[in-house]
Amino acid sequence: MKKRIDSFKYALKGIRTVFRTETNMKIHVLIASLVVVCGFIFSISLTEWMICLLCFGMVISAEMINTALENLVDLVSPEKNKIAGRVKDIAAGAVLVAAVFAAITGLIIFMPKGWEVLIGFLK
Repeated sequence: MKKRIDSFKYALKGIRTVFRTETNMKIHVLIASLVVVCGFIFSISLTEWMICLLCFGMVISAEMINTALENLVDLVSPEKNKIAGRVKDIAAGAVLVAAVFAAITGLIIFMPKGWEVLIGFLK
């Protein structure tokens, strides 16, 4: 049981480290917070909340994996190396893909609601 508890402690330590040290993670959390506020303002459905939560998890997890890979590459290849650079670029690209698809998903959820508000305002 102690090993299980310790594994959760280590995981939480990793999460805290990434949130404290990574600027991009702070940006992701800021955007997720804005989406939550908009979700309440526009009263999104339970299904839409679940989709938003999945997007948050996808982007934040991708950012954490990217950070772990960057740290590992820096450890094993402190000097400039073409392959090491490629690994970092691919990991960063994975975060970008996750973020772009999350943004598209957000637009699909929120644009019709924003459009309705705009049309109601113009009437």
